[in-house]
Amino acid sequence: MALSRVPFGAQGNKLPTLFSYVSNVGWETVLVALSSLGGAAVLARVAPGAFARSDGRTATTAAQALCFAVTAVAVVVVGIFGHALIMTVQKYLTWTIAVLTVVYMALMADRVELSALGGGTWGGPGAMVGGVVFAMTLLGLGWVNCGADYSRYLPRTTSGRAITGWTTLGGVLPPLVLLAFGVLLNAGAPELAGAAAADPVSALAAQLPTWFLVPYLLTAVGGFASGAIMDIYSSGMALLALGVPVRRHLAVLVDGALMAVGGWYLLFVSPGFFATFQAFLSVIGVAMAAWTAVFLVEQWRRRRTGFAPQGPRALGWPAVFSLVVATVVGLGLITSADPHLAKAVGFLLTDSAARGTLGAMNLGVVVALVVAGALYAGTAALADRTAPEGAR
Repeated sequence: MALSRVPFGAQGNKLPTLFSYVSNVGWETVLVALSSLGGAAVLARVAPGAFARSDGRTATTAAQALCFAVTAVAVVVVGIFGHALIMTVQKYLTWTIAVLTVVYMALMADRVELSALGGGTWGGPGAMVGGVVFAMTLLGLGWVNCGADYSRYLPRTTSGRAITGWTTLGGVLPPLVLLAFGVLLNAGAPELAGAAAADPVSALAAQLPTWFLVPYLLTAVGGFASGAIMDIYSSGMALLALGVPVRRHLAVLVDGALMAVGGWYLLFVSPGFFATFQAFLSVIGVAMAAWTAVFLVEQWRRRRTGFAPQGPRALGWPAVFSLVVATVVGLGLITSADPHLAKAVGFLLTDSAARGTLGAMNLGVVVALVVAGALYAGTAALADRTAPEGAR
């Protein structure tokens, strides 16, 4: 976000910083909601009489609310303590989750039916492209703003190549493995996909034996919470970068309040977890795609002028203009299965297009990337010509 000041300017950079802040708070909300669902699933399994519905397995709303409150408070408290405690928590949870996930895949391997892969119905080109765009956003564009920010959690002696490798491959390869395994599970049990859309944690853990489900989900709860803690720490710093005059621990409290409101909506108001999560990824993916395009074009331009630190201008209007236009166009070309969020997107699509192949593609993310890059490439030189000497 500091490097982004070069194209956007010291004041103009507050716009992508705002998008970054919203992205971080959104991920905090998603992770805390997942943590709450995991905790509620544990309560329903170990104390069904108090925390399970009539089927004896599904967690009650009270169980979800209790776990959400506990998780949200824990995230805020650890976020206030800061970097040192975050690193201690992450160190042990990362290895524990990795080992238990391997055990989970081994226990569930007998439910994978490779023969079922060819038996599904073809969703059409729109669904395929939409899936690719979703993966692009989930595994990259949805959190690209944090790529450099997360390097603060690595040793100072870490090389640039190692930072790039760990941030890219570490963030992409594990989810790819889990996504592929999830596809194999769903192929053999189509009803699993519907259950996972509403409550992914409980659905994917329902077949586990109690002796493993409890420690696995408790560790997963900690993992989701630790991810939210990292985001709340980073988003608090983004709030300060916006110029809001508030101390860091108070910034964390502000984030916690927004996270609580978002988590309440995601768990108790939205039509389903996946519908709202996909809408969030698409919306923030549009803004992050546009910002990424401007950033990459600027990096390409600086390969010719050098990368020496320079004092940024107050407002880089080509970058701001490109980001705003591309974001508006992109939001107008995506759709949402969440009826509440659908009102803010898809305004450039007709009703038939929104319900058809074009709407399923969610091409607004890709369009925002292309439009922002093209606009900035064509206008950046104009600002250089009008900038006072020494201010470029």
